Amino acid sequence: MKVLVIGSGGREHAISWKLAQSKKLTKLYAAPGNAGMAHLAQIVDIAAKDQEGLLRFCKKEAIDLVIVGPEAPLVEGIVDRFEKEGVRIFGPSKHAAQIEGSKIFAKRLMKKLGIPTGDFETFEEAGKAMDYVAKRGVPIVIKADGLAGGKGVVVAQSMPKAMEAIHLHMVKKIFGKASERIVVEECLEGDEASVIAVTDGVSVRLLASCQDHKRINEGDTGPNTGGMGAYSPAPIVTPELEKEITEKVFLPIVNDFKAAGQPFKGFLYAGIMITAQGWRVLEFNVRLGDPEAQVILPRMENDLLDVALAVVEGRLSDLKFSWKDQHSVCVVIASGGYPEDFQTGKRIAGIASAEEEPGIVVFHAGTKEAGGQLVTAGGRVLDVVGLGSGIFEALSKTYRATEKIFFERMYYRKDIGHKAARVFHS
Repeated sequence: MKVLVIGSGGREHAISWKLAQSKKLTKLYAAPGNAGMAHLAQIVDIAAKDQEGLLRFCKKEAIDLVIVGPEAPLVEGIVDRFEKEGVRIFGPSKHAAQIEGSKIFAKRLMKKLGIPTGDFETFEEAGKAMDYVAKRGVPIVIKADGLAGGKGVVVAQSMPKAMEAIHLHMVKKIFGKASERIVVEECLEGDEASVIAVTDGVSVRLLASCQDHKRINEGDTGPNTGGMGAYSPAPIVTPELEKEITEKVFLPIVNDFKAAGQPFKGFLYAGIMITAQGWRVLEFNVRLGDPEAQVILPRMENDLLDVALAVVEGRLSDLKFSWKDQHSVCVVIASGGYPEDFQTGKRIAGIASAEEEPGIVVFHAGTKEAGGQLVTAGGRVLDVVGLGSGIFEALSKTYRATEKIFFERMYYRKDIGHKAARVFHS
């Protein structure tokens, strides 16, 4: 089979790496891809947002299956467009993708289905939002309604910070149309975890549990990022919790979309907060998380291409998932200054040495070839992933490999997986 992966980050490199192991695969393409993916796939110089260009390529090359990595093309309706033209594609429709594309849509759906979530109000006018926050008090969470590259959520601990966030979102419109409407939500406290399922619109199968680290600094402090690391399994996500999330979150959502004649096909990711009062859903994504994919896929024993085909063909119920009895850890190496201002074009060294460690794979998140050298090309640059018989072995191997990599002003957190390590140690 000829498969096209759309995207250019660490998640897409991990997807490509897993697909490349399939015996069904005859040719792998990546658009636009990155320097790491070039070792596995033929790079296609077409942007992920260029639906017409991608469609022409798929028809010309007779692509058998398209797998979309990032959320933006899904929210923009790439699945509907490709299916209309007879091109098989893995992912939810534009209607279903609203669950990530609109925070307001997601919150209203949760309210309708009785899914536990934080109290919230929605606003289209800055003045009314400010009046509400003044009465409600802080801490409070301000969320842009639309996609904002992971930067549209502000956890305001003070009233000036809350008012500034509303002003930036709705008056300055720093995220354009994405912040014309906002959600103002209660600030939940507890431990976050990622519970990710795959569905063909009828059946639901959970992927291995995982937990990521969103904050830039150690101790889970500082600004939010796209993710600075992750680990799997997550001890906080118990089998009992997985069963409850499946029955009270995923199945009601899948059944609701099915009843509306818009079956949800693809990955469905629930970001949950486990509070003293029980779990609450924070948000939904309609794709694999990044860096969650990087710790889930190395533990998956199934053929990912088999899984994708089962979803597209509506026969997911036939599949039984199996997972390696190992722990995985991902440490993200970022450009100094990320998630604010950072420089690119820094020469990268040491990846080959790092991958000499058994059980280590390095996924590229923001790299490119320039003048015959591998250089940085983004905020998050590399994802070092290690497998071990337990969390401590996985952590030790991953950090040992990470220390072999170098580029100017590189930064990574040195406490990834510390929560899991504490749990397993106790």
